[in-house]
Amino acid sequence: MAKKELKTNAMRILEKKKIPFTYITYECEEFVDGVQIADKLGQPHELVYKTLVTVAKSREYYVFVIPIEEELDLKKAARVVGEKSLLMLPLKDLTAVTGYIRGGCTAIGMKNAVSGCRRKTVQRPWRKLIVSGGKTGMQIRLTPQDFQKVTGAVFEEVVVSVKTEEIL
Repeated sequence: MAKKELKTNAMRILEKKKIPFTYITYECEEFVDGVQIADKLGQPHELVYKTLVTVAKSREYYVFVIPIEEELDLKKAARVVGEKSLLMLPLKDLTAVTGYIRGGCTAIGMKNAVSGCRRKTVQRPWRKLIVSGGKTGMQIRLTPQDFQKVTGAVFEEVVVSVKTEEIL
């Protein structure tokens, strides 16, 4: 009997839209962060992105996809989406809002209230990026342009800036 190919909702959406991608799987019995995932996969940290969901006082949800080693600047992010302030979505609400679980959350194919929101990410000069594939143990590699096509992402700087003095 042939082994059934593993497909997530995100993968089905990419296939339906004829967007080329590859997927990478890894063993995962419990939540691990993006840095650990990149290390498990032997991928440069700069190519692996994490998906963060925020909520505004207006009760609108906003999704930000940023490099795994970066930190979301909530003030910059709020300005970019035209809100006064944003808070991280409480983890207990993640599945109800997005349809995905922690460690498997992706901007591709989010359900419910997030489906119409504007997604923001940081643009880097990479030809490919790696994002969650829609379940733990699964990552998807695609071009930033294809990611933008499938999610409606708008590339904006929304991460905490490192000051030159801090480096010296």
